[in-house]
Amino acid sequence: MVDVQNVTRVYASGSGEVRALDGVSLHLDKGDFATITGPSGCGKSTLLHLLGGLDHPTSGEIHVDGLALHSADERSLTRYRRHTLGIVFQFFNLLPTMTVRENVELPLLLRGTPSREAGARVDDMLALVDMERRADHFPHQLSGGEMQRTAIARSLAGGPALLLADEPTGNLDTTNAALVCDCFSKIASQKITTLVIVTHSDAVAELAPVRIRMLDGKILSRTAA
Repeated sequence: MVDVQNVTRVYASGSGEVRALDGVSLHLDKGDFATITGPSGCGKSTLLHLLGGLDHPTSGEIHVDGLALHSADERSLTRYRRHTLGIVFQFFNLLPTMTVRENVELPLLLRGTPSREAGARVDDMLALVDMERRADHFPHQLSGGEMQRTAIARSLAGGPALLLADEPTGNLDTTNAALVCDCFSKIASQKITTLVIVTHSDAVAELAPVRIRMLDGKILSRTAA
């Protein structure tokens, strides 16, 4: 499902080069749940961006769901991000003039999904994250945790093969973070998608059967619960 082989990512800087990733290799099977941790600047967000097709490696190969991201053209990457990938950011990025339901439904309508099919899918995703009762509310009427759960539902609406989450509890209090963690645990237990979370939170990291620790652009350790 996810296969990263000897990937480096080097950025030019005023003092020379910054090696954000240095020979990283990683394999995840379909339905795996992995967390990536490490100090700021260790390369974990760079790796997430490469998996999302948002950046290109300097060298090495990245395959996700059969697509060679390292050599794909922009048209293929756009299709990959639209049909194969879901992303949950630290900031929720909900459209303020749309309700919860409309925010979750929008990616499906942009893909041309028939209205009835899209509506049924939205209902399922809102139920998964326990947001059915808030479906007709607007983002400003929601707590931070409710907005993040809406964002999770939106990211899953299209049935992505890979879901990436970048510090998804970073802006939440303990109670709301726990509710978001419950959503991720449910997604993982049902094997709805392959799930990769970058986090500084020990509580989030400990949710995953596969725990990857990074340091100085390398994978320092990989443990399985």
